[in-house]
Amino acid sequence: MMRIDILTLFPEMFAGPFGHSIVSRAQSRSLVELNLYQIRDYAYDRHRQVDDYPYGGGPGMILKPDPLLLALDSIPRDQRYVILTTPQGEVFTQRLARAFSQLPHLVILCGHYEGIDERVKSIAVQREISIGDYVLTGGELPAMVVCDAVIRLLPGALGADTGADNETFEDGLLEHPQYTRPVEYRGAVVPPALLSGHHAQIHKWRRKESFRRTLQRRPELLAKAPLQKGDLILLKELMDEGL
Repeated sequence: MMRIDILTLFPEMFAGPFGHSIVSRAQSRSLVELNLYQIRDYAYDRHRQVDDYPYGGGPGMILKPDPLLLALDSIPRDQRYVILTTPQGEVFTQRLARAFSQLPHLVILCGHYEGIDERVKSIAVQREISIGDYVLTGGELPAMVVCDAVIRLLPGALGADTGADNETFEDGLLEHPQYTRPVEYRGAVVPPALLSGHHAQIHKWRRKESFRRTLQRRPELLAKAPLQKGDLILLKELMDEGL
């Protein structure tokens, strides 16, 4: 079972996302243990203060080191990996989600205000993570995103061990278009290749459409995508078609 501990000023924010869908089922199946820690519980002054003014002046407040490190001290150190959610961090990707899903124990520290005391990072944080180049009110939403992306990759979380293997970004490409019944709806029809029952034709169509969608929407991904046999032919076909 994987363990995920989350240090936050707003543990109540996690009730909805963690109480439904795949995350909830993963907990009920004992695939993951989720624990929430209220950082204010580790502030021992009368007002339970967790922030203070920055040295050197400037706007905003900084999370103090003592409550954060005391909270981290209460969590077992064995095999734990501590990340901080912050706009300054490394952009979270499917590759990182896959790597985190292999860990036995992940600890997520939710950043807030103008940031946290730098000493907490140097003492206890192993990686800083951002979910995009924008600023949010706090690190709780990024923590939820990380948890959802990681937990759904745990074996059995999707109901089948291969459930996430062919999704967007897993092979470096955007996923191909998907269709279901009926065959024709409002004049739009399912592509014939998907109705053929011919597995090789279906695979070729899906692979080609993955390339088409990636070239149209995220062409920079192709530079890192591992090519399979026949991919260059598909790419040439797309170029000849003008995408």
